[in-house]
Amino acid sequence: MKSSEFLAVCATVLAAGCVAQQTYNVDAQKADPYAMLVRQLSRGLSNDQVQITQLQNQLKVTMVNEILFPEGGWRLSPDGEQTLSKVAPTLSDLPGQQIVVEGFTDNVPIGPELKGRFPSSLDLSLARADDVAHYLVSKGVPQNAISAQGFGEARRVASNETSRSKAKNRRVEIVISAASRA
Repeated sequence: MKSSEFLAVCATVLAAGCVAQQTYNVDAQKADPYAMLVRQLSRGLSNDQVQITQLQNQLKVTMVNEILFPEGGWRLSPDGEQTLSKVAPTLSDLPGQQIVVEGFTDNVPIGPELKGRFPSSLDLSLARADDVAHYLVSKGVPQNAISAQGFGEARRVASNETSRSKAKNRRVEIVISAASRA
């Protein structure tokens, strides 16, 4: 092999290596879109308001009810709207992602004032999740990318033995994941 042929082969290999690095960089950005979302969602939100957890193929934004709803309520409070307004812009621009708003309650039975409207904790948790989803849609989150589910007192994260642990169970989680292809 002549030196000019050798140099041409080396140049080709080096050029291919550069393309591979560029491809790697693009793939690395695609592989961890949730890290970028965590940074965006963390801006302006304190840890006592919102907890952001990155799971394998999901990002979960957990908010305790006290920052979203008045005690025993199912309609967002002004503070809740303000908190969600900080999250909505990021959620509005997530192509290829599915957003599920999940509502949860503690084990305290529904009081008499709400019993006629919400026969169970499951109904109350769904109403809260629905209100959050509707608010996010009103702030620009695509309606076809969002859904709501209520779980009542199922899937607790604390014991329900103290008022503090019950407060942890009264929460809304916004779960962001890749949209399934049908």
